[in-house]
Amino acid sequence: MKKTSLLLLLGLLFSLTSLTKESHFKDEGWINLLDNNLSKWEMYLSYKHQNGYSGKIPTDADGKEIMPIGYNKNVNNMFTVIQDKNEPVLKVSGEYYGCVFTKEKFKNYRLKLKVKFGTKKWEPRADKLMDAGVLYHSQGEAGVDYWRAWMLAQEFQVMEGHFGDYWNIANAAIDIRAYLPEGTMSAVADESQNFLSFGTHTNNTGFCMRKMRAETPNNGWTEIELVCFEGKSLHIINGKVVMVLQNSRYYDGKEFQPLIEGKIQLQSEAAEVYYKDIKIKPINKMPAEFEKLF
Repeated sequence: MKKTSLLLLLGLLFSLTSLTKESHFKDEGWINLLDNNLSKWEMYLSYKHQNGYSGKIPTDADGKEIMPIGYNKNVNNMFTVIQDKNEPVLKVSGEYYGCVFTKEKFKNYRLKLKVKFGTKKWEPRADKLMDAGVLYHSQGEAGVDYWRAWMLAQEFQVMEGHFGDYWNIANAAIDIRAYLPEGTMSAVADESQNFLSFGTHTNNTGFCMRKMRAETPNNGWTEIELVCFEGKSLHIINGKVVMVLQNSRYYDGKEFQPLIEGKIQLQSEAAEVYYKDIKIKPINKMPAEFEKLF
């Protein structure tokens, strides 16, 4: 009898704790984006790229162009949801280049998630660093980038030793507070510097290094946060701002257009990677603690 009562009490306490957490989560305005069924996401897969890839559409032995796998075809269970301490975790095998992307478009928000790498790597990155990324303000069709895998977007890099770097995807461009690059040196972000332009039709490449390493050592779970408001954005690693960006835009072939809203893509880039605790919160202004950085 005592054992049964104890079990009932423990069950009640567990239920109350879960309800309290859920209530607190909702009160803060955060929206959970990850569930066991990936109900808020779609997917796109392009190719299993090989070493020596040149940016052209891959061809078969007869020289015929190979079609990409396409939308919502989960070949070889590329994207699966597993459980970690009763919480859903998105596992991305990395075998094919591609992504999962939100069904919904977002503008003016804070996005948080936790990420870590697995152990598997594939060509053409078998002898390179583990690589992935979060792509924001994603618009249009997938497959318009060099790797023919993603939509037009801005990239928040997730890579061994390079959490928080910036890459432009397709014809995107942006301004970043960064030290002026010299010769073959890469630009390095720092909030003490003036804004420099990066990406398509600018004086710099589409790449800028983050200010510093802030990811969790030994491939522990790293929390990344992306803050976006009216074309401004912040790349934040474990609570530390590593890049300040503004004037998000893209080149439409004739002129620049604003790029300030869109879907969110989580990359598959020839490396096994895990994502969890993915949540988003709408905002109506740049948070006060960050406004001074602009």
